[in-house]
Amino acid sequence: MRELRYNPLTGQWIMVSSERAKRRWRPQGYCPFCPGAEETGYGWDALVLPNRFAVLSREAEPVMGGDILRRAQAYGDCGVIVETPEHNVKDLDELSLDHVVKVLKLWQQVTAKEMSDRRIVYLAIFRNKGEEVGVSLTHPHGQYYAMPFFPLRPRLMADNARKYYRRFGRCAFCDIVRKELEDKERVVYSNGGFVAFLPYYASWPFELHIYPLRHVQYITELSDEELKYMADALRASLGALNALFSRQMPYTFNLFQAPLKGRWPFLHMHLEIYPLLRDRDKLKYAAGIEMSTWDFTYDSVPEENAGLLRSACESVKPRLGLLGTCGAGPGII
Repeated sequence: MRELRYNPLTGQWIMVSSERAKRRWRPQGYCPFCPGAEETGYGWDALVLPNRFAVLSREAEPVMGGDILRRAQAYGDCGVIVETPEHNVKDLDELSLDHVVKVLKLWQQVTAKEMSDRRIVYLAIFRNKGEEVGVSLTHPHGQYYAMPFFPLRPRLMADNARKYYRRFGRCAFCDIVRKELEDKERVVYSNGGFVAFLPYYASWPFELHIYPLRHVQYITELSDEELKYMADALRASLGALNALFSRQMPYTFNLFQAPLKGRWPFLHMHLEIYPLLRDRDKLKYAAGIEMSTWDFTYDSVPEENAGLLRSACESVKPRLGLLGTCGAGPGII
């Protein structure tokens, strides 16, 4: 059974699926994403697979109706992006720059494919890492959900960005990037096309946002050179997070693009990383206030944590062969 159920109090769609309960939980002695598995075959560097336990499907049974308790067809698509044939790679910063570019090209292909379906409204490309996040399979992979609705959080971002655009005639995201580059103190990494910073309004202790310097709405708009800079900024950011406490950092990240239909000149593609550790052996939990009100407490000072991440970035820069600067490089603005 799959269907969408609408929360009339928050304006949020809930994706309900009995298929999800069938997932194998951390299987031992078998990996469905390794070369030679049933769906993967051999001779690939990175590949896209359908999610066998998808919460959304183009074959979802038609449902509709309700007044205060609305429901809708769970139309859509869910997929897995297997990032490398190597099972024991811990994170994307362990892959070469050229290999991460191959992964991002798959993100471009998925975006282009879902744009061609007139019923898909929004595409979320995301990655979960670490048992603390609830990862069921450890082989390096990301995922995507192609949804028939505009999810609540990106919808709120769009509403506020639209208001800012109408009031000032400028992109709010561009102004945030410009201000972060001017202030410098929260910038962790920058290169010729992208910047990574711990935002002034961060919710998670070591949250990082990665922005293209050029105003674009979709990853499909990036040139090959820009895609290389994005891969470089992603490796630098994840390398810094993994070096910060000399252990692998559990996190989730999501690529925010504009909805796949319509014109959204006030939106700016970017990637947000939400790391879970606040210290080497301490997790930041989304607890009472965060779960109930969606408002976060920040247990440190963003500017100090950004400084720690810059130092961690410097420590991994030689190993990663980074293209840019840990911090705000000269001439970026």
